[in-house]
Amino acid sequence: MKPTGGPNTTKKALVLPGAGARGAYQVGVLKALATMLPESAPNPFAIISGTSAGAVNAAVLATRASRFVGAVADMEAVWANFQAEQVYKTDNWTMLKSSAHWLASIVFGGLGVGTPRSLLDNSPLRELLAEKIRFSRIDRGIKRGHLDALAITASGYTSARSVTFFQGREDLQPWSRVRRYGRRTTLGLDHLMASSAVPLIFPPVLMGSEYFGDGAMRQHAPLSSAIHLGAERVLVIGVRDEHPDAEPHVPGEAEYPSLAQIGGYMLDTLFMDGLYSDLERLTRLNLILEQIDHSKLTGPVGGLKPINTLIILPTEDIREIAMRHVHELPRALRLLLRGIGAMNKGGLRLISYLLFESGFTRELIDMGFRDAMAMEENLRSFMFDQSMDTLNSRPDIKRGLMSG
Repeated sequence: MKPTGGPNTTKKALVLPGAGARGAYQVGVLKALATMLPESAPNPFAIISGTSAGAVNAAVLATRASRFVGAVADMEAVWANFQAEQVYKTDNWTMLKSSAHWLASIVFGGLGVGTPRSLLDNSPLRELLAEKIRFSRIDRGIKRGHLDALAITASGYTSARSVTFFQGREDLQPWSRVRRYGRRTTLGLDHLMASSAVPLIFPPVLMGSEYFGDGAMRQHAPLSSAIHLGAERVLVIGVRDEHPDAEPHVPGEAEYPSLAQIGGYMLDTLFMDGLYSDLERLTRLNLILEQIDHSKLTGPVGGLKPINTLIILPTEDIREIAMRHVHELPRALRLLLRGIGAMNKGGLRLISYLLFESGFTRELIDMGFRDAMAMEENLRSFMFDQSMDTLNSRPDIKRGLMSG
């Protein structure tokens, strides 16, 4: 049953971390949230912050801020019908050329052939985003009060800094911390392409005088952008299930990791480890603030206040879902991935980030919807400013929630 009204006045933030093809899971969670709101309800989040593929989902919500249910429906229509060729080139000639270029570069040290910019060409993604996202609508949503700010994070290769580009209300101020800062700007297509430029896999993007890549690379405090922009409650939709492989019991039984297994491990670390560390810091800080009268704090700590945080994570092993759909990838791409050891269980983590095929994305959307509905009571407490005492006060990743 839908409520008669929308969320109340507490400033809520939605944080969507990097995800690759796993971003479909975020769509499923958002679909569940949409069932809890009236059909005509505007976007319920004052701040939307995204990184990598999460930045794309964030931008879609921000550009359709007047109708949250409609925005999620449009998002699902794209994700549920994805094909890899809409994200990166998968034709035989491109795959052959890429493989040959990398091999020649290694053999000849880049002499005569140049250094490859990336493993895959994601120009189709640029075309898709240019067609689907109207960035001018971000300012309209802000002026109408449906949104305070949209924040997109990318990593500068020259400055070695994490930069959160944000577009928002005029009273929101930039910030500067060690190797991370917030910069006010008018967001556009390059910001999304830069934020989602996974290192080595997709090419970096030149903005101004610096090349930028995936925002997760230097994002040691993924929640900080939302908090700087005024968030009082934060909903995080993660993309990593907590199903580690059991350690081998027989000495020498473990296989040497393939390049794909190492690459998948790196992406897993890149997208989620910083988030978990930041959530743990926030939880500890909240516990400290509960023991003191934080309203009497002054000086540099004068603005500290508890931040309630709820995180939703996949409950199933995403690698097993990827295994059921890996055959959907174009043959040329499968051959390229097989060459780096990706076509076995060890490499499935990498494949799950690249598997932009409808069979896989639809399963993730369904899982995201189920996982969110299983937490419906907590989500309603979060969304409608009800008491959150029912939430655990310490991290519990297995249950898929965290309360600050």
